[in-house]
Amino acid sequence: MAVDADTVRRIGRLARIRVEESEVAGYQSELNAILGFVEQLDEVDVSGVEPMTSVTPMALRQREDKVTAGGHAERIVSNAPLSEDNFFMVPKVVE
Repeated sequence: MAVDADTVRRIGRLARIRVEESEVAGYQSELNAILGFVEQLDEVDVSGVEPMTSVTPMALRQREDKVTAGGHAERIVSNAPLSEDNFFMVPKVVE
């Protein structure tokens, strides 16, 4: 698939990027090079490759899910600029 000058202009308009007429040829060659690379990737046989989210195997660390009573309200609001009865106080923003 090759990108022509009209397609470059259309892409610029859709992306709301001003493309000067003198820049169209450069963008056209860059887009064609990108699409050529993507076509090369399409030739790779990945039928036996399992999908992955990372190049290194990873496992999420999980903690035991326990229900607790909390009891940390004082520590939670200790760094707040303003608090009252263990609640954060914020300035009114809607009149």
